[in-house]
Amino acid sequence: MGLSAFGSIRSTGARAMAQSATGAKPPELSIGGEPVVSLVRQQGTDKSKPQFLEATVLPGHGMNLLQLKAWIPGVGEKDLIASPSVADAIKTLESDDEFGNHSFMMGGAVLLPYPNRIRGTLSADGKTIQTTIDGHAVSLPANWHGKNPGAEVHAMHGLIMSSRFTDVQDHSGPPGSFVTAELHAGNFGGHWFSKTDVSVHYTLTDKALDMEVTAKNVGTESEPMSIGFHPYFAFPVGDRQQARLRIPADMRAPANNLDDVFPTGQIVPVKGTPYDFTARRGAALGTLFMDESFTHIQRNAAGTASVEISDPAADYGMRITMLSKEIKAIQVYAPPDKQFVAVEPQFNLADPFNAKLWGKADTGMVTLTPGKSVTWHIRLELFLPNDEPNGTPMAPAKR
Repeated sequence: MGLSAFGSIRSTGARAMAQSATGAKPPELSIGGEPVVSLVRQQGTDKSKPQFLEATVLPGHGMNLLQLKAWIPGVGEKDLIASPSVADAIKTLESDDEFGNHSFMMGGAVLLPYPNRIRGTLSADGKTIQTTIDGHAVSLPANWHGKNPGAEVHAMHGLIMSSRFTDVQDHSGPPGSFVTAELHAGNFGGHWFSKTDVSVHYTLTDKALDMEVTAKNVGTESEPMSIGFHPYFAFPVGDRQQARLRIPADMRAPANNLDDVFPTGQIVPVKGTPYDFTARRGAALGTLFMDESFTHIQRNAAGTASVEISDPAADYGMRITMLSKEIKAIQVYAPPDKQFVAVEPQFNLADPFNAKLWGKADTGMVTLTPGKSVTWHIRLELFLPNDEPNGTPMAPAKR
């Protein structure tokens, strides 16, 4: 859909006037030199149907999705993404955070050019890891390690976590509210071997939130690229054990343990295991601890596939439809003592350049030759589980 379909577009400088005229909240806070953007929908009169109400986006900090609010029949207005208030989030994100890790600890972070983990040799100062990617020696931020003593330090979740996006344009009103912004990432601070431009576009309607991330190689060398998203989906009634998950994936890539979460190089079936969430209504999370990479995604005739999160006690459902064929893995993080599940659609498996693990297997990375681009596109939709086919409320399963 072209931007003209949304009517006139206001630039960042006129945002307050435009949003005030449409009844949306004027910007009050900023981060990274860019105002926080709130995409607002007017609540409809039919309160028997779920509806998105507001999405809060941070152009000055990775173009990340911080908050997502909706009306849920019988429950009321709820936050669907686990995150603090905007003011508290800004305090945390602008605190002493050398690598920008706080970005993927709340809300929904955009991950690029590599979601998930990459291992390598730690530098003497402990700040970077050295590894080889497509024949190039690269240095990546050594920004993560497990909690166990002596856990290996590695790179995780990409190079744009706290980046400032510019050329921000946004609009709230019929038929859809949107925000778009650009990042001229160059070679990601010397960590990559070509130059990249990144654009992110959110479109919010009453029924859906579409999110598109495009990476274009504007350099002179081919480069590997992957894109992902790291949202923490909350359970409205706060009862994780009865919440259900449907994952249309036949296989998973097991990790060495739940602290490092390094891939072993194996791809194993989920059928007949606690990790089988392929049934039409999925399965209850119960007390299962997950930090798993699911793959071999089941797609329909149109080439799309959907993960479904449902909270039977609230009759609430969130459908995450993967519209890009390049999405080949779904990382799912669900600690049993937390009231959220992180569902992370991404192109790649973890540690995708590790030939000792994967050999010549396709790990999902996309090669962009100069001038070429790739788009990651998902859609979030609300649904009422008990109105779905075979929608009789189901008791939680023991897992």
